[in-house]
Amino acid sequence: MKKMFALIAVALMFAAPAFSQDAPDTPTDAEAVEQAAEATDSTAIAADTTVADSGVTVADTPPVEPADLAPAEDVKEVLSLHQEVKKNFIEGNATFMSFVLICLIFGLALAIERIIYLNMATTNSKKLLEEVEVAMEKGGVAAAQDVCRNTPGPVASIFTQGLDRSSGDYAEVAKAIEDYGSVEMSKLERGLSWISLFISLAPMLGFMGTVIGMIGAFNDIAEANTINASIVAGGIKVALITTVSGLIVAIILQIFYNYILSKIDSIVLDMEEASMDLVDLLYQRKLQGK
Repeated sequence: MKKMFALIAVALMFAAPAFSQDAPDTPTDAEAVEQAAEATDSTAIAADTTVADSGVTVADTPPVEPADLAPAEDVKEVLSLHQEVKKNFIEGNATFMSFVLICLIFGLALAIERIIYLNMATTNSKKLLEEVEVAMEKGGVAAAQDVCRNTPGPVASIFTQGLDRSSGDYAEVAKAIEDYGSVEMSKLERGLSWISLFISLAPMLGFMGTVIGMIGAFNDIAEANTINASIVAGGIKVALITTVSGLIVAIILQIFYNYILSKIDSIVLDMEEASMDLVDLLYQRKLQGK
């Protein structure tokens, strides 16, 4: 038995060196701990280096300032025509602008009244003359006068006056028609002088506002003892607004005024032609003994 254990021991002694040569080197516990510590230190060093590099990069990058951003566009308020006119009216000194507005209101009122009157005074003179001639054939001068009285307009009124003098001679009838034609013409031109006054007055008030605005601007310069655009801007703006307002009112009223004049001229021309035709008609009837 003792010999068997001795043989096993000798065999193990020869087998141990061969086993140690064939097997890979296995580190001991102490060596493993030492290697882990070294790996930890390397990782920490690498992390510090990365943080340091990152810090330099961040430090080198300039911060984004709010001023560098694109400025936001200013939102401009869009005013309607009514609001814009109201704004300029107030900025142009509402008390002074009221006089310009009064010229516009009264001028337009008179112009509209004249236009309505002239449209109502317009008559188809040829048709009226034919009706008068037919009435005279059927019922004489009295029937013709009834036709004229039932027809509105200055031409019918002139016919009425001419028929009243139909018993006289040619010169008497022509004189009566001419005189009454002047009366009707004055009725057509009624109120035009006031419209002309407002046309002249509106720009005068505008120029007066210009002078007042410039006086205010120079007073502001004298009080501030310096010349600055912001100081004189208010007075100059008042001057310009009042001038423009007066000119606009004058232009509007002038257009209506010229239209009324042209309408009156056409009516007067029609009156003259119709009056001559009536005188010729009465003269022919007198020659025929009617």
